[in-house]
Amino acid sequence: QVQLVESGGGLVQAGGSLRLSCAASGISFNIYTMGWYRQAPGKQRELAAEITNLGIANYADSVKGRFTISRDNAKNTVTLQMNSLKPDDSAVYYCNAARIGGQGYRGQGIQVTVSS
Repeated sequence: QVQLVESGGGLVQAGGSLRLSCAASGISFNIYTMGWYRQAPGKQRELAAEITNLGIANYADSVKGRFTISRDNAKNTVTLQMNSLKPDDSAVYYCNAARIGGQGYRGQGIQVTVSS
C-alpha cells in the first residue's frame, strides 16, 4: 500500500519559516520525481516545487529564492523548507510522487497558513 504522509504544516506569521516533510512508503522512492503542490481556496492546484530522482529541483516563480526542496533517498523522505513566507503562500500543500509512464500518488495534504 502506497502512503505519502505530510507533516510540519501550521500557522506562521508573514516572514516566518516552516519545514514540510513527506514520508513515502510502498513505492520505489528513488525512481520517482517528488513534488509539493499547493491549493488555496478558490484557486487551482499548482506546483510549488519538485525534485527529480537525480536531484534536479524545479520551482514555481512565486517561490524561487524562498523555498528549497530536498530529498533523502535512504529515508524515503522529501522536504520543503519555506522561508520568508507570505500570506499568498497559505494553502493546503500536497506531497506528490510521479514517474513517466507510471502511476502517480498524492498525500492527503497539510494546511499552511501565513498570517499578515
